[in-house]
Amino acid sequence: MRRLIALVVIALVGATTYGLTSNNAAVTVSGARVANSTFSNELLAISTTPVVQCYMQALGSQSFGPGAGSATVENASAAQWASIRIEGLAIAQFVKKYLKYTPNAAALVQATSSLEGEMTSAASKASLTCPGTSAQALAAMPSAMRATEVEDQAYSTYYVSRLDGTIPVTVTSLEAYFSSHLHQYDTVCVSIALVSPTNLTAFDAAQAKGESVAQLAAKYSSDPSASKGGAYGCYPPSNGSYASVRADVAMTPLNTFPKAYQVINYNGGQYALFVAPTSRTASTFTQAATAVYNDVQALNATNAKTHEENILYEAAVRINPAFGRWGLGSSGPSVFANSLPAIVDVNGAKVLSTPTSVTYK
Repeated sequence: MRRLIALVVIALVGATTYGLTSNNAAVTVSGARVANSTFSNELLAISTTPVVQCYMQALGSQSFGPGAGSATVENASAAQWASIRIEGLAIAQFVKKYLKYTPNAAALVQATSSLEGEMTSAASKASLTCPGTSAQALAAMPSAMRATEVEDQAYSTYYVSRLDGTIPVTVTSLEAYFSSHLHQYDTVCVSIALVSPTNLTAFDAAQAKGESVAQLAAKYSSDPSASKGGAYGCYPPSNGSYASVRADVAMTPLNTFPKAYQVINYNGGQYALFVAPTSRTASTFTQAATAVYNDVQALNATNAKTHEENILYEAAVRINPAFGRWGLGSSGPSVFANSLPAIVDVNGAKVLSTPTSVTYK
């Protein structure tokens, strides 16, 4: 949950690399301190362990590959991880102080399962095929890092559960949400038409005259599916592409191409992509469980966003300059990546090339 409500607004203003050594604490949040050595070891584990790197990339929307030198990471990666750590610490400190809560063993077990599910969901949404499961990624982390991530998840989950409007992530609540939003979880079959710009007017005119989806696709589509009348496939809620397909067809009537289209690159040219739903079949909760879970998590994230932003505003944050800068971005408090040094010489060679004697009075 913590990662789904993150205010990670990173200013990617450079691509230089930073070493992992400094004498200062990496981050300090309202008195809670992450030692530089701890932070550095976490970055090193992420950048050198493929399964951990993959899931952290999914959670943070930022590649965590190694930098140019030994034991270094890209500056944007360091800033991203600092942002994640600051967020976790800020929520944990808030919950401890104001909600008087400390997770017990049972809560940590539940948080582990929740975190694994979140990592898996994030990787699926990002279309990443990680070299292992989310459970294996957690197991591959250094023990202290794994314990911190699970504990932060526990604090975050508890915090969100206390907010008005939060939907509990339980089977009973998820089933109730599914029952009241059945139309959002139909299995959808779609046809597509990939239309060149020169044929758009004719395509619109033909549809206005009543030509069917199959006829339009066969006549105007440049996609191989044109030979099948544009039939592209069926997508149940369990499919990884379901969310995007559902968004594409939205409220479009069956067997109709919408007026709106996406512009995509295909075979070296630009084309208009039209997507039409051709059938909708009701799904069971079992088939839709993953999609329902993701939707509820997203709703809870939206509900928590403003509250979390207020926590970050009030938190006393300090960050080692080697890892980024804490500041106010367009979407609230953020960690900004360090800037890249100038790539051209300073325009002052003539002044520096001529020795000048100085007379002191």
